[in-house]
Amino acid sequence: MAKSLIAVTMGDPAGIGPEIVARTIDDEEIFNIANCIIVGDRKIMEKAISIVDADLEIHLCEEPEDGDFRKGVLNMIDLDNIDMDEFQYGKVSAMCGQAAYDYIAKSIEITMAGKADAVATTPINKESLHAAGVNYIGHTEIFGALTGTEDPLTMFETNGLRVFFLTRHKSLRDMLDDIKKDRIIDYVQRCTDALRRLGVTEGTMAVAGLNPHSGEHGLFGWEEVEEIAPAVEELKSMGYDVAGPVPADSVFHQAALGKYNSVLSLYHDQGHIATKTLDFDRTISITNGMPILRTSVDHGTAFDIAGKGIAGAVSMKEAVRLAAKYAPFFAK
Repeated sequence: MAKSLIAVTMGDPAGIGPEIVARTIDDEEIFNIANCIIVGDRKIMEKAISIVDADLEIHLCEEPEDGDFRKGVLNMIDLDNIDMDEFQYGKVSAMCGQAAYDYIAKSIEITMAGKADAVATTPINKESLHAAGVNYIGHTEIFGALTGTEDPLTMFETNGLRVFFLTRHKSLRDMLDDIKKDRIIDYVQRCTDALRRLGVTEGTMAVAGLNPHSGEHGLFGWEEVEEIAPAVEELKSMGYDVAGPVPADSVFHQAALGKYNSVLSLYHDQGHIATKTLDFDRTISITNGMPILRTSVDHGTAFDIAGKGIAGAVSMKEAVRLAAKYAPFFAK
C-alpha cells in the first residue's frame, strides 16, 4: 500500500521544532510508514540536522510531488523567511512568529489542494505570534480560519484513549456558562461524525461529569441534573450510543480500558490531565471537523532547551504515525 504524504511544519524556528523534525525524519520506523514534506526554512533545518547529528541531506521541492522519498533525505519546501543575522534560539521574536504562521499556512494550502494527505504540526509560540501581529491564539484557530471551519473539534489520542473537549481555552468560571444541554448535544453529534470519519464506527461515547461524583443528584451542583443528563437522554432518544454523565475521576480510566470509544471532556484541564498522566509524550492532538486532517504534538516550544540537541522526538514521531494512520480516511 502506498505511504501517505504528510506535510510537516517546522514550527517556531527558535524552539525545538526543527530538532524534533530532524530526529523524526531520521527515524527508520517513520520512514517505513509515511512520506514527509517539511515546510520551513532550509538554513534553520541545516542547523537542526547538525545539532542532533542526524544522517540527513536536504532536498528542496517546489511541490510535494517533486520529493525524493528515500531514506536519509529530508524533503523540504523552503520559505526562506529567517534572517540568520537576527535569529536567536529561545527568544520571543516577531520574525519567528511570522515564519511559524507562514509554515502553517503553506501546509494547509498544499493539503487543501490535495497535494498532501494530512498535516502534522510542531510547536509554535503564542507570544511570538502576537509580536508578529498574527491575530490567532493558536494552531486550532489558524486551521479553522484557513480551512473555513467555524468550530474545529479538538481530540486527544494516547494509547487508544480518545478525548474530545466541549470547551478549551477558557477560565473555569467562564467555562461553566458553556455547560448547556444544546451545546452538549451538538458536540456529541459532531464528535460522533468525526469518529466515523476516522473509521471508528463502534462503541459508546461517554460524557464526563462536571462536579464531584457527577453532582450526587444536586448535592454538589446542578449542572448534571439540569443540563448534562438531559442532553444524554435526548441523544439516546435520537439513536446516539452515548453514556453519562460519568464521574470524571473514573471515566478516563474506563475509556482507557476499552469500555468507551471516547470521552467528551467538559473543560481543558479535565481531559489534558487524564491523557498526559496516562502517557505525556504520546498524547497527540487531532483536529477534527475540517476538510483536512491535522495532528500535532501537545507540548510547547521549550525555549529553555532549544538549540541544545536534547529535545526528545517521541511526540513528533507519534503525531506523524497517527497522521499516516488516519489519512486514508480523508482521501479525496
